[in-house]
Amino acid sequence: MSTIAIVGGHGKVALLLAQALSRQGHRVRSLIRRTEQGADVEHAGAVPFLLDIEGSDVGDFADAFGRADAVVFSAGGGADGNAERKRTVDLEGSLKSIEAAERAGIRRFVQVSAMGVDEPLPDDTEPVWRAYVEAKRDADAALRDSGLDWTIVRPGRLTDGPATDAVEIGERLPSGDIARADVAALLVAVLEDDSTIGAQFEVTRGDTTISAALASLR
Repeated sequence: MSTIAIVGGHGKVALLLAQALSRQGHRVRSLIRRTEQGADVEHAGAVPFLLDIEGSDVGDFADAFGRADAVVFSAGGGADGNAERKRTVDLEGSLKSIEAAERAGIRRFVQVSAMGVDEPLPDDTEPVWRAYVEAKRDADAALRDSGLDWTIVRPGRLTDGPATDAVEIGERLPSGDIARADVAALLVAVLEDDSTIGAQFEVTRGDTTISAALASLR
């Protein structure tokens, strides 16, 4: 049994992840921004901890992580049209989480990113989308440069629906979608498989089981 801290614990993927981890016997600490989100987190089998990503410092993050064995960064500013929040949440939230994990002595760190963020952006890219891509790109680069045991998971377009256990994984993939439930199941498998340490990959819906897809990375 391990303890996993999830940053952005009220997100759709994060709630599914908390539920899946709890069913596997892990303890989950879900970091949330508002008290009223706590009921959803508890229903998913996790323990809620209040943390305002934008207003908290590294020490606050470290305190919220407690004695966790791993951190999953699954936070995002959302589709609110606010370019600044892509920096303060998607990038700075990740940077603070990385530093807090190092400070707390937590080695394992899994980051949920997005497909294609290393690709050059056209000059006419919409400003909010540019801010999002650059935030995810820079957060991933910071994690790769850290001394942590990291894995970076880059899903395609997220959809609702049941898990299929049918995915495609690769360093670069054609654009595609994937169910949030499959992303959650993949994250559980990543956390339980140390051979994924140091791996960065994209994932979409496919025809390979998660276990076989991860084995192909070795």
